[in-house]
Amino acid sequence: MYRVVLTGGPGAGKTTLLRELAALGYVTVEESARAIIAERLAVGLPRRPDPLTFAREILARDIEKYVGQSHAAKWVFYDRGVIEALGMVQEVSPLSAQELAALLATYPFHSSVFVLPPWEAIYTTDSERDQSFVDAVNVHAKIVQWYRSCGYVLHEVPCLPSQQRAQYVLQILTRSSVA
Repeated sequence: MYRVVLTGGPGAGKTTLLRELAALGYVTVEESARAIIAERLAVGLPRRPDPLTFAREILARDIEKYVGQSHAAKWVFYDRGVIEALGMVQEVSPLSAQELAALLATYPFHSSVFVLPPWEAIYTTDSERDQSFVDAVNVHAKIVQWYRSCGYVLHEVPCLPSQQRAQYVLQILTRSSVA
């Protein structure tokens, strides 16, 4: 089984792409941050707790989701995931190099990571996404830098309809599994 990350800043179309892949029969895993924000809003709390608490909560949920997919099909597609949550933790409370390396080794993903670039034409805000498009561009840059620092190969997913984006991802993965 290969765990494949779909990433990018807020509002880049990750969830739509994930839905397209699910419609094609693939196992998909939704991001944790939006669920946490929705739960907090539902009980009258601010969208996010302090950055470290938020990052740790996302990491805990992402690890749980990772472990829960241990018997899944060939490809499992993650909207963000453990690697990104580790990046959030690292940003606010750096781990030792050994601890970070151990966690990355414990929760491996496919070497190809699919990055959806900022796409202003589809960008919207909602109850869980309150960042501006400029914020989304900044998050995108941090994400790209983080995955590169972790040694992943990044593939920028073209700004196309979701069906074509899904085909792009699947073609790259098919080629990489043959190589």
